[in-house]
Amino acid sequence: MRALCGAIITAGALIGLGLTALGIGTRYQMERALTQDGSPTLMRLSAMDRPLVFTLVFLTSAAIVGMGITFVGLAYHHMRRDREFHWEKERHAAQQRTTV
Repeated sequence: MRALCGAIITAGALIGLGLTALGIGTRYQMERALTQDGSPTLMRLSAMDRPLVFTLVFLTSAAIVGMGITFVGLAYHHMRRDREFHWEKERHAAQQRTTV
């Protein structure tokens, strides 16, 4: 269940990041793409609007946390299933009777 919740958080964050990328592209589409010497210009985070930067940072951190929850949840799930398997194996081995 932990892994599923983490995957849902990650999926929501990645969808939000895609929409944020579209919003950033729409907002800054009229900026000059090339300088006078022909080299491309880069939009720095410090030059962007604060709400867009906040959204970008928040969704990036949410995606990282969601991935962490997913991998830790999967690791815990596999460890638990392995422990249950060994417990069942020991329980069934104790019930076998040997005849003399």
